[in-house]
Amino acid sequence: MTSLSDKLSHVVGQVFVDSELPAELGQVRVSDRPDLAQFQCNGAMAAAKLAKKNPRDIANDVVGKLQTQDVFSKVDIAGPGFINIDVTDDFLSAHLEMIRADERLGAGNSGQDQTIVLDYGGPNIAKPMHVGHLRAAIIGDSVRRIMKFAGFHTLGDVHMGDWGTHMGMIISEFIKTGDTDRILGLDLDDEAQIDALMKELGEMYPRVAGECKESETRKEEAREATVRIQNKETPYFELLQVIKAASVNGMRRNYATLGVHFDLWKGESDVHDYIAPMVEDIKANNHAVEDDGALIIPVKTEDDKKEVPPLILYKRDGGVMYGTTDMATLVEREKLYNPARVIYVVDQRQHLHFEQVFRAAKLTGIIPVGTELTHAGFGTMNGTDGKPFKTRAGGVMKLEDLIAMAEETAMKRLNEAALAEDMDADEKADVAHKVGIAAIKFADLSNPRVTDYVFDLERLTSFEGKTGPYLLYQAVRIKSLLKKAEAQGLAIPQADAFAIGDADRALALLLTEFPDAFNFALRDYMPHHLCEYAYRVASAFSSFYGNCHILSEEDEAIRNSRLALCAFTYEMLIQILELLGIEVPERM
Repeated sequence: MTSLSDKLSHVVGQVFVDSELPAELGQVRVSDRPDLAQFQCNGAMAAAKLAKKNPRDIANDVVGKLQTQDVFSKVDIAGPGFINIDVTDDFLSAHLEMIRADERLGAGNSGQDQTIVLDYGGPNIAKPMHVGHLRAAIIGDSVRRIMKFAGFHTLGDVHMGDWGTHMGMIISEFIKTGDTDRILGLDLDDEAQIDALMKELGEMYPRVAGECKESETRKEEAREATVRIQNKETPYFELLQVIKAASVNGMRRNYATLGVHFDLWKGESDVHDYIAPMVEDIKANNHAVEDDGALIIPVKTEDDKKEVPPLILYKRDGGVMYGTTDMATLVEREKLYNPARVIYVVDQRQHLHFEQVFRAAKLTGIIPVGTELTHAGFGTMNGTDGKPFKTRAGGVMKLEDLIAMAEETAMKRLNEAALAEDMDADEKADVAHKVGIAAIKFADLSNPRVTDYVFDLERLTSFEGKTGPYLLYQAVRIKSLLKKAEAQGLAIPQADAFAIGDADRALALLLTEFPDAFNFALRDYMPHHLCEYAYRVASAFSSFYGNCHILSEEDEAIRNSRLALCAFTYEMLIQILELLGIEVPERM
């Protein structure tokens, strides 16, 4: 299954081949000038250099051959040799029916059930989740959904930070204050006790971190505790397990509220047993060297334009670094899942770290040469002042507080637009939640992954413009129309119903572009391609709805075709929004 432009490229490419020119010169794409044509091919311009002919002469030859085929309603030449193409409505209708019947809407099965591990989330245990965790979760979950839709076997891993110095600070504090038995005796099935512990940890960490910054003695206690945790000493490791379990409980609730899914709930501590044998193997193969008491892997190359520092396996005190646990995690992933790719959806400011890890992993052979390692980095979420998003007081905003703000603003927007007025309080609150989450997610995903963006909740919750709430509104609007049709006794055609004409051709053509938008998003790990496409579909439907008779159309064939087009538009929007992790309310 292919997109309409790919199908046309095959036809036009064959004409170029018949003229003893490369098939790729027949590449067809959606026209830059829809007022002139539906599609265009610029291959005659490049062919002129190869054939040493005038491009218009080549275009004339191609056009003459294309005009004999019943696929095209119009083929002509513009300018020095640009080929403009329109397809027949019958051909367009047949292609629409084909992709509507396909479970992947024409996108194809490029994954072939290959296993992909996606590493996103990355919150530290014992700390409240905040807006800094938002982008990794939203982008990573969407990329996972996209790859799963493409036929990959996907495994999303939260990869918690449960092993670092911050845990040494906290656990050493509990031991100093004699609270070990109290913490180990907590009932982890009691949410009230869990919430109380998380509140205590949230208040404790800033205080203890400050003490460690001011006192070398306190800093050394935290450092020693960190090493003891990593060595699984009692009661340090047992305290870690309690704090981790409580933290995971809170994380699960936060991610569930956000609508983000993980298949694996692993942390850095889960790969502890892989570290020693991995390092011994690396040493045995002479890939590691000692440097000032530390054990390192040099990873720089002669081609480096900037300095790439070595990866540190062990510090002088015997503690491990993030690079060590990341490499051990790769060892575990290879052993358990044998992935074709591992994708890290992490802040792009971590680019150097991942460059070190990837080089070290390949150099030491801990993963197969063919395993693809990718850092899909992202920019920052900024406030309206252009600086990283914070609370009004200048602090880091908790994730649950941001979601509550979005829900509150969404409720205000619903009231302003006189929507959801006939709902009870619970249903309306559920709609406000879905609208708020749609605003948050679409705001993030509609920007190219690598760019920074401004988070303006007032603008992003609007039901007008390129926003998540606008897409929800259009989807619910179509569903309402289809329900009215059913209430009037009109069956929604499922197949062989499209009879495209002048009034609905633009929407029909746009619906054929899904495979192109999807494959761009898949190729680049960039969901914004789907966001842009979804907005174009929603806008095109709005124009179609305003300009066409649908339920009131007297011609049964035209009415059935338009109802089928409405149903397919709804199916398309629902599918795209699902790929973005956005849930659509039943009504508004």
